[in-house]
Amino acid sequence: MPPGSRGGATLPEWPSLTTSSADPAAAPPKPHSSRRSNPSNFLIDPTPPQINKEYPNVGWPQSPDTEINDLLDAELERQQRGLQLIASENFASPAVMAATGTVLTNKYSEGYPHKRYYGGNAVVDDIEDIARNRVCALFGADHANVQPHSGANANVAVYLALLDAGDTVLGMSLDHGGHLTHGSPVNLSGRFYNFVGYGLTESDERIDYEAVRALAHEHQPKMIVAGATAYPRQIDPKIFREIADEVGALFMFDAAHIAGLIAGGVHPNPVPEADIVTFTTHKTLRGPRGGTILCREEHAKAIDKAIFPGLQGGPLEHVIAAKAVAFREATDPSFADYAAGIVANAQALAQALAAQGFRLVSGGTDNHLLLVDLRPFNADLTGKVAQASLDAAGITLNKNTVPDDPRSPFVTSGVRIGTPAVTTQGMGPAEMPEIAELIAAVLSKPDDAAVHAEVAERTAKLCARFPVYPDAVG
Repeated sequence: MPPGSRGGATLPEWPSLTTSSADPAAAPPKPHSSRRSNPSNFLIDPTPPQINKEYPNVGWPQSPDTEINDLLDAELERQQRGLQLIASENFASPAVMAATGTVLTNKYSEGYPHKRYYGGNAVVDDIEDIARNRVCALFGADHANVQPHSGANANVAVYLALLDAGDTVLGMSLDHGGHLTHGSPVNLSGRFYNFVGYGLTESDERIDYEAVRALAHEHQPKMIVAGATAYPRQIDPKIFREIADEVGALFMFDAAHIAGLIAGGVHPNPVPEADIVTFTTHKTLRGPRGGTILCREEHAKAIDKAIFPGLQGGPLEHVIAAKAVAFREATDPSFADYAAGIVANAQALAQALAAQGFRLVSGGTDNHLLLVDLRPFNADLTGKVAQASLDAAGITLNKNTVPDDPRSPFVTSGVRIGTPAVTTQGMGPAEMPEIAELIAAVLSKPDDAAVHAEVAERTAKLCARFPVYPDAVG
């Protein structure tokens, strides 16, 4: 049987993590005390946990807490049997999950490497240094802070570091694809700063750069924020840099959704142009849940101070270790192929959905996501109903507003679809027409339970050909 297959199934090709002695980011080995063998250290169950042997990083220790174990089993089955099409989700590698579930969760390490408030952080310092060095090398940045617990925390920390309350900021409007932290009035960003929203052209539903320029000259913002959460096209960092320079503004790029595409070379890298770049590590980058900030050296001290002690206390060093693993994985040549595959799949799925009668906002995609306007397919169908119906059929995506949507964000006229997770599974453009057909079958009869059941069975058969964690046990 060839590598990457089992009984006709295609298995994910996770990047190799073999450490090269020439790796400049690899820390020298440190002496550690031997592992204690006293089983009484397992606080719930005095017997050592039984973990899958072939994939020891997938699954979880078995304990008397069957209530949680059963739910973990159920979630694993849901992820394995269904199509995961939420654009902000992915499958982390076994190595990333292994790093997350380590003894590092036991350690408090307020502060930064070699400047901690607690003792016993020599190993933690090495790990965080490796993470910072790897991500700076990956994106070509001067400085990195890998402690943000989330992308939202990363964004808020930038505002805290470089803005004063009431300062004017340009950001993409939420109803045109921006994020809550780009000035939504229900978010801290919109409450404490004077955000002015920019949006898309009516003609092609792409960022209206000339309108951004006009708004910048009119409002003289202290900062301009680029980046989006529901925008299916590339964002040009050079144009934003030009506009920021024209008005003397700082330029921040929120790359939460596209960090993996940037690392893989299929989206322009904003680091050379932006003063600050923020991103999450769990979307297209395929790491653990968390955030990261990259910045120019002149902003490093302010950014670090804003994260700690300004916004957070102790960092999650087990997550930082997993971030380091993900940054290493992203340097593997296979990751560039993966990033290209995400875009190829998104474009193939866009074509297939259009053939089924759906309207694609902006006419298609350049990245990992599609924004689908449901109204031409069925004028009465809402994103809320579509999401629930597809969920019942084993297809997970999310309702989403479309530009100038007359419906509320809790109902919506559209859905957002992403290809990072199915690409990780090994699916390619050949599978996208089938996915589009399954989506159309459900949404043609959104209230038909028999259709839901039939599509759920077909979806499970498709996913069985591409198991992401084939040896996981609960």
